[in-house]
Amino acid sequence: MSKKHEKIYKSIMGHHTSSNIHWREVESLLHHLGAELHESKGARVVVHLGGKEITLHHPHQGSTMGKNELHQLGQFLSVAGVTSL
Repeated sequence: MSKKHEKIYKSIMGHHTSSNIHWREVESLLHHLGAELHESKGARVVVHLGGKEITLHHPHQGSTMGKNELHQLGQFLSVAGVTSL
């Protein structure tokens, strides 16, 4: 696990989710965790990990993820069995 992946994971899972996390960082972390990502309609990306599924929005303007979506991603990672890196 790279320090960068660890930093992004902690930012997503922390009590105060950062609003400065870019899509490419999230995508890299998900691939590192073994997730499968598939493009869907529009700017949607379906993520499969640990037998679970979530649909995320790939940001158009800029590339930072919204706090609400990062919070949902954190919940998804917990449900998918990711407890630490």
